[in-house]
Amino acid sequence: MIELNFGRKLGALDLQVDVTLPSRGVSALFGRSGAGKSSLINAVAGIVRPDHGRIRVGERVFYDRDTGTDLPIEARGIGYVFQDARLFPHLSVAGNLRYGLKRARGTHAVGWDSVVEVLGLEHLLDRRPWNLSGGERQRVAIGRALLRQPTLLLMDEPLASLDAPRKAEVLPYIERLAREFALPVLYVSHSIEEVTRLADHLVIVSEGRTVASGELSDIMSRPEHAPLIGRYEAGSVLDCTVLQHNDDYALTTLRFADGQLRVPRIDLDPGAPVRVRIRARDVALALSRPMDVSIVNKLPGRVLQIVPRDGPYADVIVDLGSRTLRALITRESCDRLGLQPGTPVWTMVKSVALDSRSVGFSRRPRSASPAQDGQQTQDAPAEAD
Repeated sequence: MIELNFGRKLGALDLQVDVTLPSRGVSALFGRSGAGKSSLINAVAGIVRPDHGRIRVGERVFYDRDTGTDLPIEARGIGYVFQDARLFPHLSVAGNLRYGLKRARGTHAVGWDSVVEVLGLEHLLDRRPWNLSGGERQRVAIGRALLRQPTLLLMDEPLASLDAPRKAEVLPYIERLAREFALPVLYVSHSIEEVTRLADHLVIVSEGRTVASGELSDIMSRPEHAPLIGRYEAGSVLDCTVLQHNDDYALTTLRFADGQLRVPRIDLDPGAPVRVRIRARDVALALSRPMDVSIVNKLPGRVLQIVPRDGPYADVIVDLGSRTLRALITRESCDRLGLQPGTPVWTMVKSVALDSRSVGFSRRPRSASPAQDGQQTQDAPAEAD
């Protein structure tokens, strides 16, 4: 486990951190600019020294004020990827990668060939940084950090300086990195799309405080976190499996524990696990089974909770069976429909709302579930016509 319990006064920012993170997978630190995310990982790296507290990664204590422990940066075994690639301009891609390898400590668990293959760097090895796109430079920076054989990889908004096409280019590589290399990653971002696609664990940072920490799907589904995530970006996260493709209409059918979803076609084989973020604003509700509507994703459920918001809105939490789905509707609609806890409803989600920004490869382990064995569950009569 990774234990972060420390504080540091940085000008107007009073950084107070108290979280325990898993020792594998991607833990995202999410929050608005200036919330303290970069300061947090800089303290883990040893760039910022806490005023008090303790930082422990696995069995190694990086910092402990009480015992006087404060490992120098080079002794912590950290790989760090910044917003800008910071490559050496006089070295080729291979030279930059070798620099990371030369600075490695301990055994070489992460091999040259695997890094080059996973990050797609084979055809770039002889190029100089000035002859690379922004996305290619970031992939080289990630490779260099991995070849240092880190026990922990820190990524401080590595896609922030890239435009949308370059982000789309790099994201699949980071997704694969998280699957292929068994090391924990702390990923800083203020993009909910990146966080949903990449993270297993989510930490929300606000005004220097770690205000929420837990499994991504759980934290995303809680209405009290909507103001910090963004009212119009908050919603639910579902782990699904690719069921089949419809090439005539360029659609893909996904299956999850409580039913099916149709989404624009994704380039993954049947059986592949995927994660879907459904924004609460993209969910509509009906009291009876919708018939003559264009929306194909219709899932039956029961109102679990209604959380009024300031202004005209309310969050409605719908229990689908084993998962919940959030809908952001007006309070007037709540009253008109007579919604209250226990009310049976049908949820509707437009397929066009589930584009590439909302659907990404999942790193969850495969298990024997209805989503993988191709059998419809008894409690999942949802339509995807």
